Amino acid sequence: MSKHIHTQNETGLSRVEKTDDEWRRELTPAQFDVLRAKGTERPFTGRYVHEKRDGTYRCAGCGAELFSADTKFESGTGWPSFTEPADRAKVELHDDQSFGMHRIEVTCATCGGHLGHVFSDGPGRTGERYCINSCSLEFDEH
Repeated sequence: MSKHIHTQNETGLSRVEKTDDEWRRELTPAQFDVLRAKGTERPFTGRYVHEKRDGTYRCAGCGAELFSADTKFESGTGWPSFTEPADRAKVELHDDQSFGMHRIEVTCATCGGHLGHVFSDGPGRTGERYCINSCSLEFDEH
């Protein structure tokens, strides 16, 4: 039986920490690649790119509620896109200098899993586009 460490992050939320071996046992290879190794699924291949049902998107690693279908929009980029998280405290933003460019990485505040990136070219009041990998999410239909 594995032990999971529960600590608190900067916002006071409970934090789930597991070893890579524990994550590998619990996640699919694609989920592990994205959530734990900061990979990116190919555009237009994710199961939620064209999802239109009402519901909630949760972290595939820990189940934290991350995005509402109410904020999802068609960005044409090939990844599910949202104008904002369901609760800003449930995601963390980090500077990402990989691949010779500056981006803002989005991670789950509960388990630290890589979700995608946020850009400042979105519609609506936030002007943000949270570009999220489908395999980092699970969908609960309402």
